[in-house]
Amino acid sequence: MIMPDKITQWIRPEIRALAAYHVPDPGDLIKLDAMENPYTWPEAMVEEWLERLRGAALNRYPDPAARALSARLREAMGVPGGQAVMLGNGSDELIQIVSQAVAAPGRTILAPEPSFVMYRMIATFCGMDYVGVPLADDFGLDREAMLAAINEHRPAVVFLAYPNNPTGNLFDADDVRAIIEAAPGLVVVDEAYHAFAEASFMPRLGEYDNLLVMRTVSKMGLAGLRLGLLAGPEAWLGEFDKVRLPYNINVLTQVSADFALEHREVLEAQTRRITADRETLWQALDALPGVTPYPSRANFILFRVHGDAGAVFAALKADGVLIKNLDPAGGPLAGCLRVTVGRPEENGAFLQALQSAIA
Repeated sequence: MIMPDKITQWIRPEIRALAAYHVPDPGDLIKLDAMENPYTWPEAMVEEWLERLRGAALNRYPDPAARALSARLREAMGVPGGQAVMLGNGSDELIQIVSQAVAAPGRTILAPEPSFVMYRMIATFCGMDYVGVPLADDFGLDREAMLAAINEHRPAVVFLAYPNNPTGNLFDADDVRAIIEAAPGLVVVDEAYHAFAEASFMPRLGEYDNLLVMRTVSKMGLAGLRLGLLAGPEAWLGEFDKVRLPYNINVLTQVSADFALEHREVLEAQTRRITADRETLWQALDALPGVTPYPSRANFILFRVHGDAGAVFAALKADGVLIKNLDPAGGPLAGCLRVTVGRPEENGAFLQALQSAIA
């Protein structure tokens, strides 16, 4: 048995202070907690995919640069000519690669808060300082506070989720541009929910020498593949590639993602349906007494309950519906819950359970 003093001696205190990223087991619950696409592929597409997998060379290492998949993603994601791309095992790995490449004692990662929790966690993993700048009351960027923090802390990297997670809103584009222009280091615009946002900074690549854009295929319906993309100037990505572990995108992911993007009309049709259902769900939430939903440009909706959010969350779970409880985070998220847009029947079950929980 490892003695506690050995842990204290060898594990960094900031790591000991962290809680591991927890993903609950949904069991048989209706799963509306993780911003997943609830739709599967048509049966004919599944059969064609399985046939494609028969040719996958599992006895060989994958293409380390994932060249065929990178070319497919360039076209599908609209990466401008002259910009480089690098793939990661989900966006999380890309956030870690960027952070590792710039990490040095006294350097800072900065992001608005509340936002994606991995920005703070990975800063800690890499031994960097982290500065979170509170959002405005409407969850928009506080431009003056952001610019003041950039001027004070001179961050190596600023991460901006666009749309933001967990709030779902799209930051004002002029505010984002002001941050890019003021930042002494990199600005990574994290467009994990680009499929639902109808807005992007991808076309702006090349206009700023410190702008990178990050995407993922997870919200498009491919969460199980764990595939992210970073796009930006070759000079930056060439340095990051030195940190990337070899063969980080496995053979099955390369084959499967390339196949899925060949059929992206199926994914795009699902995205349109989810976007339409998001509006229907938002209207229904807005009509409920004691519930305040916030505008969303993602595939989830943040809402506040005018009561005990923890009790509402527990009641929903007891009624067979799992969503995300953000109330324990406190601050601006006190009283807030977040629901992923599911299938219409799942959304209906959630609304029925919520009505009972707040009655």
